[in-house]
Amino acid sequence: MFQKAPNMPPRSAAAFVLLLLVGCDIPGISPDPRVVQRDADAKAVGGACRHAMRGLEDCYTLNPKAPKASVFNGWKEMDSYMRENKIDGSPSLLGKAVKPEKPERPDPSIETEMNNSHGNRS
Repeated sequence: MFQKAPNMPPRSAAAFVLLLLVGCDIPGISPDPRVVQRDADAKAVGGACRHAMRGLEDCYTLNPKAPKASVFNGWKEMDSYMRENKIDGSPSLLGKAVKPEKPERPDPSIETEMNNSHGNRS
């Protein structure tokens, strides 16, 4: 009445399941693209810091949200690249900005259009 199902050896079953899963895009197996992008950005920041002749500590301070390991990897790769190709770094233009002097406040007793605009119009 009932036919007995053919027995599949365990190796064949494992190979069959593996073939089925090869074409599947299972969530959680590949890394999140946002994490990959954040690491790539941090690596670029590290490379830019090295090219700008900044130390790692300065780079970490200027980019507190960047993952430190990725920043270090980018800095280290750029350092070896610059040494191999005998490239001098370019100093950073970012520094202490000179604040312009604040103009003196106008004397409130002098009436101007700005002072008079809040008053009553006749």
